[in-house]
Amino acid sequence: MAALLRLGSKSSDAFCRQGQSWHCTSGLPSDLRIEVGEVSFYLHKFPLLSRSGLLKKLIAADSEETCVLQLDDIPGGDKTFDLVTRFCYGVIIQVSASNVVPLRCAAEYLEMNENYGDSNLIGLTHSFLNEQVLTNWLDTIMALQTCQQVMSYAQQLNILTTCIDFLTLKACPPQTDTTKDKPQTKADDDDWWYQDLSLLSLPLYKTLILSIQAKGMKPENVAGSLIHYITRHVPLMNRQSSFNEKNNNNNVNQETNSEADQRSMLEDIVEMLPNKKGVTPSKYLLRMLRTAMLLHANQSCIDNLEKRIGSQLEQAMLVDLLIPNTGQPAETLYDTDCIQRIIDHFLSIYLPATASTSPCISMHEQGPLANAADSLTPITIVANLIDAYLAEVALDVNFKLPKFQALATAIPEYARPIDDGLYHAIDVYLKAHPWLVDSEREQFCRLMNCQKLSLEASTHAAQNERLPLRVIVQVLFFEQLRLRTSISSWLFDDNNNFDNSQQQQNNLNGNNLGHLRSTHVNGQVDPSQQQGGGNLKERVSELEKECTCIRKELHKLVKTKRGWNIFQRMFFRKRSNC
Repeated sequence: MAALLRLGSKSSDAFCRQGQSWHCTSGLPSDLRIEVGEVSFYLHKFPLLSRSGLLKKLIAADSEETCVLQLDDIPGGDKTFDLVTRFCYGVIIQVSASNVVPLRCAAEYLEMNENYGDSNLIGLTHSFLNEQVLTNWLDTIMALQTCQQVMSYAQQLNILTTCIDFLTLKACPPQTDTTKDKPQTKADDDDWWYQDLSLLSLPLYKTLILSIQAKGMKPENVAGSLIHYITRHVPLMNRQSSFNEKNNNNNVNQETNSEADQRSMLEDIVEMLPNKKGVTPSKYLLRMLRTAMLLHANQSCIDNLEKRIGSQLEQAMLVDLLIPNTGQPAETLYDTDCIQRIIDHFLSIYLPATASTSPCISMHEQGPLANAADSLTPITIVANLIDAYLAEVALDVNFKLPKFQALATAIPEYARPIDDGLYHAIDVYLKAHPWLVDSEREQFCRLMNCQKLSLEASTHAAQNERLPLRVIVQVLFFEQLRLRTSISSWLFDDNNNFDNSQQQQNNLNGNNLGHLRSTHVNGQVDPSQQQGGGNLKERVSELEKECTCIRKELHKLVKTKRGWNIFQRMFFRKRSNC
């Protein structure tokens, strides 16, 4: 229950407001007029000078019958001074967490201490603040909010520090486990304080969150609070993409700040993000980056975000990489230059660590590739992510070929166990840019390694009319070579199985050993023993003839396109027969 202090006993009807003036309705003519900003208070000297040391001095210094005083710098302004005058007249007022701080500061300004009456305002507000308000989380949040309007006095009276210390202590859980290497997991209720802190103004929030961070709060929670705050106060953070604006208005501040305020707020929040990798989800880092570009944040902020994203690019999702191009004029739909810089940051971290173990990829080294992929997980994930990104931006007719090539080649070849994703991106680009000449298509298709296409991708590529003829020939040749290698391996295994079964049969039929030796000596072999070897020789011979035929057809196709459809049908018919 919120703390509340009731002071005075007289009815509030003793004061009435007329326009910009307050009047005491006691029936006695006013002999004191106090101006606070644009509001005038028509009062009486005695009730005020008996409670305020400052007003007593000012009234004594004025010899006029009707004293006029100007108090523009009183903490809390005319609203707080209205409560002060009511207190001096003994009129009922209610002191709460929302007004006790300005009242305490105004009482200090007016010198309303015990020298000017018992139970004066300084003592009453001080006790209420420390004994009732600053013992409750929500009341303290409310009191801290009001410190903004009386900041200098709140600091001088140590109210600000007291509020910050209490909230910090409440937000930070007790440290029960001091094991440094133990993984820290976020409990379901670790974020209970995010919403309350987001109600504060940015200066107060910064002061509090820095105090919480210094107290030892987990970086994950600090980042979570910062994200919650910026999402509430910067509406652009709630948009997934400018091309698909589905705003999530939950917990969003309906009193939207100006663009300049939002820009300044974003720059400050980015500076406060924990430096530990992974504690700020890549999704929100990318949203901050997109928002920073839309708000034209300073270059330091953008560089900071790009480096953070690059350090954990493997955690990003495709939809978050699609950052709209805010350049003037915007040639392309998406900002690919930004993604290029992020990739460069990522490679500056991971490339030195993986370069010494980079495998040489070939069709015959699937085993080493699979083993090496385990140690290259982040860079392999990024390779797949960039391939998917290229397939998405390739639909933009204004996306230039050199920029596609730059993004594709930024990822080392060894990072792609297979090139299916890159092939798909190339195919999408060729479909969206049909005006490319043959020489450009051939140069473009060199980005992918035909030996690293899966069976499904090879089948698609072999029938893809958008690909240059030379590329299709390469795909067919490597597919046939892979088929031959697979069959040879199968035959080798089959031959080993046959030899092993023969050896087992010989061991089990020890009684026939003498007969077998005799047969061998006489140069006679059982026809059943020749059957397996004969079949193997025949199958290998057929395979060699088939490959020779394919090789001749390939040479013909390099020179002419005539008979291409016939060759395709022949190739796939032979493969299906195998």
